[in-house]
Amino acid sequence: MELNQLFQKSDLIPVIIQDINTREVLMLGFTNREAVERTLQTKTAWFWSRSRQKLWNKGETSGHFLQVRKVVTDCDTDTLLYLCTPDGPTCHTGAQSCFFNVLMEEKE
Repeated sequence: MELNQLFQKSDLIPVIIQDINTREVLMLGFTNREAVERTLQTKTAWFWSRSRQKLWNKGETSGHFLQVRKVVTDCDTDTLLYLCTPDGPTCHTGAQSCFFNVLMEEKE
């Protein structure tokens, strides 16, 4: 697959980060072509920061890099999934995952 296919609909696409061992969803970010190229080169997760309007390498400040082990795309070729080994907590709050605020939970 060529990278051009990923960015036919938009210059910015979502990327889901999942722990390769536990399959826990760790975070969701956005990426552009340059960030994907850097991810493939360095084997660490790069993103496009929509708030700062710049590229960023997850872990560059905290030291908690995401070691990318596998990259796959969805059936529409407009979303990526990075299967990673995290070097530490993924969330900037210090939590393992960015997904910890429960809005609804059905009790069995």
